[in-house]
Amino acid sequence: MQIKDSILIGQRLVDEGIITPEQLDISLKDQKVTGDFICTVVVRLGFASEEKVFSLLSRQLNIAYIKLKDKDIEPLIIQKVPAKFASHYKIIPIEFKDNVLTIAMTDPLDIRTMDDLRLLLGFDVKGVLASGLEIEEAIRKYYGVGAETLEKMISKEAPSREIREAAEKAEDLEAMAEDASIVKFVNQILSEAIKSRATDIHLEPFQDELRTRFRIDGILYNINTPETIKYFHPAIVSRIKIMAHLNIAEHRLPQDGRITLKVEEHELDLRVSTLPTAFGEAVHIRILSGKFFLELEKIGLLAQDMKIIEQVIQKPHGIIFVTGPTGAGKSTTLYACLARKNSSDVKILTIEDPVEYQLKGVNQMQVNPKIGFDFAAGLRHMLRHDPDVMMVGEVRDYETAEIAIRAALTGHLVFSTLHTNDAAGAVTRLLDMGIEPFLVSSSLECLIAQRLVRLICPKCKAPVKNKSEILAQMKEIETDPAKAQIYNGAGCEECRFTGFKGRTAIYEILVITEAIREMILARNSSQQIKQKAIQQGMRTLRQDGLQKVLLGLTTYSEVVRVTQQEELPEG
Repeated sequence: MQIKDSILIGQRLVDEGIITPEQLDISLKDQKVTGDFICTVVVRLGFASEEKVFSLLSRQLNIAYIKLKDKDIEPLIIQKVPAKFASHYKIIPIEFKDNVLTIAMTDPLDIRTMDDLRLLLGFDVKGVLASGLEIEEAIRKYYGVGAETLEKMISKEAPSREIREAAEKAEDLEAMAEDASIVKFVNQILSEAIKSRATDIHLEPFQDELRTRFRIDGILYNINTPETIKYFHPAIVSRIKIMAHLNIAEHRLPQDGRITLKVEEHELDLRVSTLPTAFGEAVHIRILSGKFFLELEKIGLLAQDMKIIEQVIQKPHGIIFVTGPTGAGKSTTLYACLARKNSSDVKILTIEDPVEYQLKGVNQMQVNPKIGFDFAAGLRHMLRHDPDVMMVGEVRDYETAEIAIRAALTGHLVFSTLHTNDAAGAVTRLLDMGIEPFLVSSSLECLIAQRLVRLICPKCKAPVKNKSEILAQMKEIETDPAKAQIYNGAGCEECRFTGFKGRTAIYEILVITEAIREMILARNSSQQIKQKAIQQGMRTLRQDGLQKVLLGLTTYSEVVRVTQQEELPEG
């Protein structure tokens, strides 16, 4: 676009009160450096929303402005424009009529691009206005992540046979894995996962496809990738193995490795695991961020729970268990507790599988079963190093449980995790392992059960219309309809139209009182112990979750989803 045109459009934005004259000057200077369309610059710099800017531009130029998220584009239309053109020019085809292709773009005044497209596609082209973010999302939706990269690599004949033959030769496979296009494609998958706030990437081979899924805020989502990805499965897996320093010639055994990536100024730790399946190797990548919250104030504790945890972790000895299923955020809570205890006059030792985050000033060890270094062995040696605080990643067996409990009885504060559904269930689990009731009763100080719930997206958060209906269902807690703030998320670009962005924890904190110690000695059931704890003031997971619904943090349906197994004891 000509500078003169940019000034005219920019001045119109100022006249309409959408931006200030100062913001226009900044935008024009940025445009000289980047060469971007003036409206794109204004939006990128955060001076105005895309909707306001492009609605005005639509009226000014008499060009239609469309919302791509509201359109369902036919596959035959998408096929009119190859993925490499759509990605390069940042366009998406939306209609083909009378040999004229209508394309959505951010700058329909870009004559050079329009001429290029007419020449490359072989028919006339008409432009309409659309948001840059929506165009990028549409390219990913209709073409798939990395479509233009795979398109460059594959011929129309789909060379599956040649690639599978190459996969049988390690040297050929290594060469393919180092190919610039494979490197770029794997980087695109990783980049898309990080941009989407994914915590896990799953690459799963089946008979006729290679399925790609991201776990975002605890929920698995299918990620659209081109069908041709299946032909490059061996090369993609080999590229990931090379990055994780694994053996690319070994396809029969599971392997584990790690990748360190720097994204902008943040360092990411990627844990890679491969698994041989019937149709090839499956890959799982866990994304661990250095921006992790290690402060107790930021993990979702309500004020009264914060006070309880502060008191418990200041005890000189005893054992504290955090319980819940895999992915419930137990490690986060443990790290936050250790970070609070960490000081120059306290010696902290941990044994983990794996060490997820580095804590400055804490001696952390990782188990290595191949050489016989498991949790029990690590614990025995930790006791010889005069620790004040110890953390055991997980109590899985009798030997580990007994050493941890005896360490708690001999003057150490021990933190660990157990896989149980609620806090009281940890007592039953320890007794089932064979630990004597008097040892459990004497050593336990606190049991914390937790789950993660999704937070309502702040950008599309809105009060619910059926507030009274939801309050009527919240029978587990007392509510004041006048003070209750109940919201949900309408869904927007910011949250991928889910209505949720980010997660927080809900807790069930069972402090071991004298009455509960006596119940443990008497081998009372976990339900009886839970009932006693509720009588003494403990809130269940469901009740804690509903408190966060009333605070407008999450939704009633989300709390029900993550606590649906919970049954309140009778009485």
